[in-house]
Amino acid sequence: MLRLFPATRLGLPLFSSILASLFLVLCLPPAACDGLGTKFLVLERAVPVRGAVELEALKARDRARHGRLLGGVVDFPVDGSSSPFSVGLYFTRVRLGNPPKEFYVQIDTGSDILWVTCNPCNGCPTSSGLNIPLEFFDPGMSSTSSLITCADQRCSYAFQTSDAFCVASATQSNLCGYRFQYGDGSGTLGYYVSDTMYFDTIIATDQTVNTSASVIFGCSNSQSGDLTKPDRAVDGIFGFGQHEFSVISQLSSLGMAPKVFSHCLKGSNGGGGILVIGEIVEPGIVYTPLVQSQPHYNLNLQGIAVNGQVLPIDSSVFATSTTQGTIVDSGTTLVYLAEQAYDPFVNAVSIFLFSAPYNVVKGNQCFVAPGSVDEIFPSVTLYFEDNAAMVLQPRDYLLQEGSENSIMWCIGWQKIQGQGMTILGGGMLHGYSLSLKNFFFADLVLKDKIVVYDLARQRIGWTNYDCSLPVNVTTSSGKNDVVNAGQLRMSGSPHDAIYRWMTMGFLVFLVHSFLFFFFCFL
Repeated sequence: MLRLFPATRLGLPLFSSILASLFLVLCLPPAACDGLGTKFLVLERAVPVRGAVELEALKARDRARHGRLLGGVVDFPVDGSSSPFSVGLYFTRVRLGNPPKEFYVQIDTGSDILWVTCNPCNGCPTSSGLNIPLEFFDPGMSSTSSLITCADQRCSYAFQTSDAFCVASATQSNLCGYRFQYGDGSGTLGYYVSDTMYFDTIIATDQTVNTSASVIFGCSNSQSGDLTKPDRAVDGIFGFGQHEFSVISQLSSLGMAPKVFSHCLKGSNGGGGILVIGEIVEPGIVYTPLVQSQPHYNLNLQGIAVNGQVLPIDSSVFATSTTQGTIVDSGTTLVYLAEQAYDPFVNAVSIFLFSAPYNVVKGNQCFVAPGSVDEIFPSVTLYFEDNAAMVLQPRDYLLQEGSENSIMWCIGWQKIQGQGMTILGGGMLHGYSLSLKNFFFADLVLKDKIVVYDLARQRIGWTNYDCSLPVNVTTSSGKNDVVNAGQLRMSGSPHDAIYRWMTMGFLVFLVHSFLFFFFCFL
């Protein structure tokens, strides 16, 4: 297993510098060390380069080697937060095309497809209130890009959902198109392309390999609703669902990543966290099976307890069907609970706080809490199949209202009349697909927890965790090393940057000196 830290990586530059140092020392002319008793090693190419054919052979050899790096962990940087009053979403960045361009995309386990804004695009924002640069992907400007047509066999996977259709463009007909609509009414329209995706694979202590794969993703040329607003604008959405077109399914089918991913989303004001394709194996993780034959991450929720007392809710309320059930979705901001479960839950919390003054703010029941919220409000426990319990603290179901002198805590879980779906979410603004008519049980729940989506064994696990701390991640190689997990920084102190460069420079100097004296004096 690997040890992941939510910190900036120095491993790859240092590793590259070591290789460069070794190359320079081994290639020194004999005169450089005359009289020092130097022993020289003769290096020969395994595959001589004499032209394009040999170059392709080298590239094929490298690709074969990269394929053997399956034991690595694919690491994505994370930023954003769960607070609906600030960012209200978590996002990462991906590199696509040749030459590669970086795109900031929302993390969403409630949808399947990776899509980014393309050029041209109707209604797409050009600036973001998140202080990130927005980009437009142009398939015509990438040397490795190809459009997916309806005649392409791969398009048949898209047609397994109601979101795919054939579309004619100005230059080509019968492109494999898509149309997605989210729970807040926003939507995107576009077509599928195939191009190179670049990502960082961590294979050992501070060793990161730049890996690439050809993946299919969406090219959005029309957006509507909140997707057009610049205040929380990003370049697209990164769907981590189980569909054949999801990136995790594609990388798994290519043999480049395990079919399991994990995240740990920080709930503090700073936000951020860890997102990896790999299995976090910290002690205390409990697992519950996924409901089979479902297009999303459905779980069997069996009951809810407030302060240890199980609520009188009929278990049939949580049974999975086409109109009800419980879904894990990192892509929702507010919290919604099934109608038949919501009232018993609110009543239980209110009875526990019978002596605390309360009022209703914008339809939410709120309480004045002058002391510690953890001492005043009860804990809540969700019980799932296989005796898997999710213990929630008051801050996991409460939202703060008011100023420092008059603080109220409002119950953040919401109810939509006539709805029967419950969704455990984790932080994307746009929410769930309207076609399912679901309601949301969102990011207040999944923050400050390790969550593991084990698709190979069809289960989901979790445990409460401080997501600013390192985590262990298992790989197929079985290694147990210390590595750095990517942490995207929205802004950084120039002094921090100077310190990092000085530290790296000093380490490189030591490596250069060691290699020089080793080869010249031995």
